[in-house]
Amino acid sequence: METLSTPLPSLPRNSTSLTVKNDHDHDHPVFLHIKQCTNSSQLGKIHAHMLRTGLFFDPYSASKLFAASALLPFSSLDYARKVFDQIPKPNLHSWNTLIRVYASSPEPLQGILIFLRMVHESPYYPNKFTFPFVIKAAAEIFSLCVGQALHGLAIKASLGADVFISNSLIHLYLSCGDLDSAYRVFTMIGEKDVVSWNSMITGLAQRGCAEKAFQLFQEMEEEGVKPNDVTMVGVLSACAKKLDLELGRWVCSYIERKGIRVDLTLSNGMLDMYTKCGSLEDAKRLFDMMEEKDIVTWTTMLDGYAKLGEYETAKQVLDTMPRQDIAAWNALISGYEQNGKSKEALSLYHELQQSQIAKPDGITLVSALSACSQLGAMGIGECIHAYVKEQGIKLNCHLTTSLIDMYSKCGDIKKALDVFYSVDRRDVFVWSAMIAGLAMHGQGRDAIDLFSKMQETMIKPNSVTFTNVLCACSHAGLVKEGKTFFNQMEPVYGIRPGIQHYSCMVDMLGRAGLLEEAVEFIEKMPILPSDSVWGALLGACQIHGNVELAELACRHLLELDPENNGAYVLLSNVYAKTGKWDGVSRLRKHMRVTGLKKEQGCSRIEVNGVIHEFLAGDNCHPLSKEIYSKLDEIVVRLKSAGYVPNKSHLLQLIEEDEMQEHALNLHSEKLAIAFGLQYVEVSQPIRIIKNLRVCGDCHSVAKLVSRLYNREIILRDRYRFHHFSGGNCSCKDYW
Repeated sequence: METLSTPLPSLPRNSTSLTVKNDHDHDHPVFLHIKQCTNSSQLGKIHAHMLRTGLFFDPYSASKLFAASALLPFSSLDYARKVFDQIPKPNLHSWNTLIRVYASSPEPLQGILIFLRMVHESPYYPNKFTFPFVIKAAAEIFSLCVGQALHGLAIKASLGADVFISNSLIHLYLSCGDLDSAYRVFTMIGEKDVVSWNSMITGLAQRGCAEKAFQLFQEMEEEGVKPNDVTMVGVLSACAKKLDLELGRWVCSYIERKGIRVDLTLSNGMLDMYTKCGSLEDAKRLFDMMEEKDIVTWTTMLDGYAKLGEYETAKQVLDTMPRQDIAAWNALISGYEQNGKSKEALSLYHELQQSQIAKPDGITLVSALSACSQLGAMGIGECIHAYVKEQGIKLNCHLTTSLIDMYSKCGDIKKALDVFYSVDRRDVFVWSAMIAGLAMHGQGRDAIDLFSKMQETMIKPNSVTFTNVLCACSHAGLVKEGKTFFNQMEPVYGIRPGIQHYSCMVDMLGRAGLLEEAVEFIEKMPILPSDSVWGALLGACQIHGNVELAELACRHLLELDPENNGAYVLLSNVYAKTGKWDGVSRLRKHMRVTGLKKEQGCSRIEVNGVIHEFLAGDNCHPLSKEIYSKLDEIVVRLKSAGYVPNKSHLLQLIEEDEMQEHALNLHSEKLAIAFGLQYVEVSQPIRIIKNLRVCGDCHSVAKLVSRLYNREIILRDRYRFHHFSGGNCSCKDYW
């Protein structure tokens, strides 16, 4: 089979004439019949006639038939290829036509392979029509190296200045993400046409260079090149990327002033700009005025409502759409998921499956898996994974990453590893997701080992990879290793540490009890410490009961974020741990006066595909009576085993011992454990997702319950996983 393993050859210096033409050929009536063909059957009859009369064996005549078989509306690529293969000596026009149709087909690679055959087998020199087609094929497969080789061949053929070839090269480089090369080609075009400007403006806008795109639009006007509707779509895209509503409105008025033709694509571009810039009022006005609407129009409007949190309206748009394709469902499912409404996202996903209106695609599944990750809904996540297998959906890197993330965050690191090792292709995001999974499960050494294997495969780590590696070191107490990785980031890997990396280092030093070193590290930071840095130090002070540094960290944290209720809670916990109940009362009073409230503890547990949610002190669950009865039984068994409540984890001083114990027993994870003991099968672990850091008392209770009831409990808190079994925790009390 032909491949691209052979380098592109040097082209011959001398060219041969395009065709062998005879005067009678131009007037041959068969050519008129070819032009008048309306279906493949007619074309087949003409083909047979040309073979019988021998006319087919003239290269010029054959090229006429082949062009019709390849380019007419009813044409078939398979049939066209058979016609081409029958031509004894295809002329250059036929070669170019075949490359052209493959470049626009689902098999663009074949266009490049045909080009190689042409260079090797034919006497013809590629001309100014050949290069745009084959360059397009290279762009379709995102092959930068092939594109660069073709660029070199075009220059060698003295065609580098041709505007059509240059425009193709701009498209190629932009498709491959090489903005610098695209811009160099653009600047070297002598007389740029509107396509040159449009390609560059649109390419820059789509790749996040909105300022440069708008600057080019202004230069285009100065050069006297009249913008068209395609130009304005690119400029509107730049406005949307900048989130600049006023500039977007100016562009819309410019379109009207200049009399630029507004077709459906341009109307959709304006609508997209309005929704992305947050002006649903402008978007709705335009939407109502549009005489023609397509699926893009409806989906853009739906997406706008979803992203601004107007979910009921977005659902109404979905329900009233003339045709619901998967993009519309994806917009709403993704809107729910990205705004923390995971239950609603999964509910809509189930509605989609039951309705069978559209078939879930990779984007749908990634959003649904992300919702499962947030909720800890492994049962639903497993069903989605099973659907992927049943439908024969190939695991691309996005889907692989989502599955690894889902299994990791739902507490089954083994299944996450199974997914990781089951795929052949792993990009940096797949590796990073697996390292993150090991990190959150406290398997720091395994995470570091995987990072080493990643480098052996020549995958270059990115900023996220290092965040995950440093988190792994922090959760496992690997301070020496963490320091080494941090110090290697810029000199060895060329990645400048960001604020998230500094936060990880402070967290790592603080957890290990190196509080003074953590403060010194903060003081030497080359960038201003963020709230996450001071929050990491404050959290470490809570663990180690350092009041002085806790007050320092809290003061800096509140300067950056005055309404951070978590800062007051953490400092209060430090006061409670050290018995400074006057400090607890003072903070409690301040929070009451200022209206700040402690984030309520919430724990989720999935049973038979249903998510059960418990709040601290919750009695709203339909089975509350049974749950509290079970909780009373647990407390009795715990006390008989020597359990003593750790009352330092109360936010405020409660004088009566009985009330202190009752307050501790109302923690949401204890309610979830009681529910799990009753309703999760004995053979299955009890999986709980907690929105806050698990407190020390609940941690002790979970350890004891795992031994007394012989049950495995897997609890995910805000920072990591705890696997309780036989009276022990995987964190080894280091969390």
